[in-house]
Parts: sequence; structure tokens; C-alpha cells
Amino acid sequence: MSDPLAPVVETAVRCGLKSCHHCGSVWEGAAEGEPCARCATKLHSRKPDTFNRTWAYLIAAAILYLPANMLPVMITKSLFGTQQDTILSGVIYFWVSGAYGLAALIFVASFLVPLFKLTALTLLTYLSQRGSDWRQLERAKLYRILEVIGRWSMLDVFVVALLAGLVRIHGFAEITAGFGIAAFGAVVVLTMLASLSFDPRSTWDVRDAPAPEASAEDEMKRSGETA
Repeated sequence: MSDPLAPVVETAVRCGLKSCHHCGSVWEGAAEGEPCARCATKLHSRKPDTFNRTWAYLIAAAILYLPANMLPVMITKSLFGTQQDTILSGVIYFWVSGAYGLAALIFVASFLVPLFKLTALTLLTYLSQRGSDWRQLERAKLYRILEVIGRWSMLDVFVVALLAGLVRIHGFAEITAGFGIAAFGAVVVLTMLASLSFDPRSTWDVRDAPAPEASAEDEMKRSGETA
């Protein structure tokens, strides 16, 4: 339920405006699905089927998140044998080796960022689908933060690819990517698709929004008509 004391946010939908997703032009009184007069792109007040598509991507990403962290992402073959490393075991290896900065960077970018993005998108989607007015401004800012940090989620994939290329060139050992890196890459891609499918404008759609209060002039007109 919405807070009856919360102020009503004046949105483009309440004003009868629709913006074009392609060229950015704004049209007044345009019908849903009507082509844009400038670029012929169909106009929508909100992304079609935004919640269903976002939930589908989030559920798939959550399912793959466990194998992405449990399966090996890097397999090292050397004269001393074969070693399989997961994301967390790689972080521990770098930390024990004294590379604290690299260990912290991989831990944040490859473990915390995907988890944070999954949790935040789930919260944003759930509250927007309910039409909640809880901390709308903070939720809008949270979505912007997700857009900024999401690009760093592929760092672990880049590290494995770089190490594989460098080690093979020097010939000291052979490093190959494990099945975990495929699951991890799928998690990153799915969360990116979920972020693109989610319409941040739905944050401002309050389901039980109170009707705007009538002005004194409107009340005088109504009283005159009833008289």
C-alpha cells in the first residue's frame, strides 16, 4: 500500500506525454503504439512487458550464479600438475601471494558486483511491480549506480583470457578457461539484459496514488453546477 501522506509525483504519463525511445522526442496526446512522427518508432509510455522479461532474466541469472562460483573458471596445467581455480580460490591465491590490490579488485568486481546487481534489480523490480512509493528518488539513483558499475562485472573473464594468452606465449604452463567462466559470463550477460529490460520510469508509477486535490476555483464551479 502507498503512503497517503506521500506527495504525488507529476509524471509524463499523468501529463499525457510520451517520449520516443529512439530519437528522444516528446509527444503530447499520442496513443499507445502510435508511430513517432519524426522517426516512425512505436511510442510507449513504458517498455512493453517490462516486468515479465526482467523477472525471466533475473531468475536465469540467479540459477547460474551458483555454478559460476562453484565450478572452476581457470585450469592451470604445469610440470607440477593440474590446478583448478574458482573465483574465490583465485582471490585467495592472489591474497596469499601478496597481490592484495588485485585480489580485492577481483573479489569486488567478480563476486560482489554481480550479487549486488542481482539483489538491487530484484528489489527495484518487485517494488515497481507493486506500485510502491517507498524511497522513489533513492531507487532511481540506485538504478543509475547499477548502470555505472555493471560494466566492471566482466573483469574476471578478461583476467582469465589475459592470463591464458600470456602464459601460453611464455610457455611455462598452459591455462585454459573452465566451465565456471561460461556460467559467470552468462550471469553477467543476463543481468545486463535484465537491467536493459527494466524500465526505470516505472519507479514513479504509484498504484494507489491519491487523486490530485481540486483547487478552490474547481470547487466553486462544482458547487455552482449543483445549485
